[in-house]
Order: sequence, then C-alpha cells, then structure tokens
Amino acid sequence: MLTVTDLSITFERYERGLARTALMPVRRLDLEVREGEIVAVIGASGSGKSLLAHAVLGILPDNCRVEGEMLFLGEPLTPARQKALRGSRMVLVPQSVGYLNPLKSVGAQVRRAAILGGTAGSDASRVTDAAFARYGLAPKVQGYFPHQVSGGMARRVLTATATVGRAALIVADEPTTGLDSQASAQSLAFLRSLADAGSAVMVITHDLAAVMPVADRVAVFLAGTTVEDAPAACFNGSPEALRHPYSRDMWRALPENGFDPGPGLPAAANGEPVPAESCPYARACPMADPECLASFPPRREFGRDFVRCRHA
Repeated sequence: MLTVTDLSITFERYERGLARTALMPVRRLDLEVREGEIVAVIGASGSGKSLLAHAVLGILPDNCRVEGEMLFLGEPLTPARQKALRGSRMVLVPQSVGYLNPLKSVGAQVRRAAILGGTAGSDASRVTDAAFARYGLAPKVQGYFPHQVSGGMARRVLTATATVGRAALIVADEPTTGLDSQASAQSLAFLRSLADAGSAVMVITHDLAAVMPVADRVAVFLAGTTVEDAPAACFNGSPEALRHPYSRDMWRALPENGFDPGPGLPAAANGEPVPAESCPYARACPMADPECLASFPPRREFGRDFVRCRHA
C-alpha cells in the first residue's frame, strides 16, 4: 500500500547575515505499510515520526526539500497526487487538536469528512451519528464547537473525522494522547477493525504498550532514520528477539520490562551529536567501532525484517 524508500527531508533556513543553512532531520528513512496491517512507528521526540506523516500527506512547509521515493498503491506520490488523495484515500489523524476548524461545529466537520471520503450526502448524518457513538461521544456533542470540548473529546473527534470515510491509508499521529485507558483501547480496536477490512494503518506513538495488542509490525526510528523494522511479536518476551542495540534498550526501558534503559538511551539523548554520516547510535552503543562513526550503517535484510546495524 505505502512504500517509503531512502527518504530524506531537508529544511533550508536563513541565519544572521542572510547566510543560508540546511538541516536534515530525516535521512535515508525506509518504511512499508501493507494492506490489512497496522505498523506502529516508535521513537523519541524529534526522531522524524511526524515529519514522515506530513511528507506522505504532502503537507510539509515550503522551505523543505524531500528526496527519495514514496509509493502509494505502486504509483509515485507526486504533489498533485497527494493533493488529489488527501482527505479521501489517504487520511491523517493529526497530533494537534488545532486542526479542528474553530468556526464550525465538530459534527459538521465529521459530516464533511464523511462526504469527502465517499459517503453519499443522504447518508452522511447517519454515518456521523455512528462515528460519534463509536468513540463514546454523546449526540449533543455534534453541536459543540472545538473550544467547548475537552482535549480527550477533541482527540476522539479528530479520529472520527479521519476514519469516517473509506480511506485506504490511515496515518494516526499519537491517537491515544489525552485518552483514558478505556477510550484508548476502543480507538485502537477500531483502527484494528479498519485494517482487518483492508486499510493500511500507520500508528505513530510513544505508548508502545497500548498499541502492541493491535500492531502487526513495529518500526523503530532514531535521529530521523529507521534503525529496525520487525514483527510486533519481537517486542514480547525478551530483548534478544530484536536486532538493533537501540531497539533492545527501548525494550528494557518499557515500564512492564523494569523501566531500565541502561546506559545507552540517556547517552543517546544527552551525548554529543554524531556526524551526519555516522550510525545515529554510535556514541551510545557498546558495540560501536570506528567504522560506525565513520559511515552510515547499511541496511541488512532478514526476509521482510531489516535493521541498520553492522553488528546485527
């Protein structure tokens, strides 16, 4: 459904004296999301997760340059194609509730999304009613404006807006933020049902424990690249099922696994920045050697799984 290969995103900006500099927060990133599956994308803040979502939908700012290949249903995602598909065949559950229009009721916004997604106008109200009920929102909430709903309710409205149509690709950016455990489980269960019906679902999250019951695969991001792509089952059991040292350190840092990140994660967060062509975990990894600092790690494939590590 969605294939991202060797994606790099560069932002150009002007410094003092009109000197132009370039910042590359995403570099040589790979990801695949197939029909009927949920891929959980995890990583620390600033690892490139939301930038990937915005690149796929074609909503990055004008001062950025995108390189690499993005395919949707086997065809390149050109700007014109992104515009044509966005909101109908490809939808985003955004992280910020600021995406809601403050001048329209939340019910009107969900109805409009249903129509854009292919629902007949005569059926839009019925579909909207069902969406509000699915996410535990009372019928009267349809008449509320965004400033009249709580943060958790706004998150559910955003999810309803994105999933009320017939999208082939759903990109959910932190869909459980602000939700209690029951509402979170319900939202994720519905995303699972959409995947089971044939949609491809990408869930960007910090809450891996919540997503694990519904995810098929996990893509681990670090410093703007994918360091490992593995079945979700590899995050159950022991860290030895994971191939990248960063993935194993993340596993150990999960609360249910003792909340012990070891020396690697703090070192990666607080240490010196590594050169652009180094392994992003080189200064924190106990297995790092001079070559890890000298060149970007190659992609090593194990069937559909892959890892960017010389020592895997």
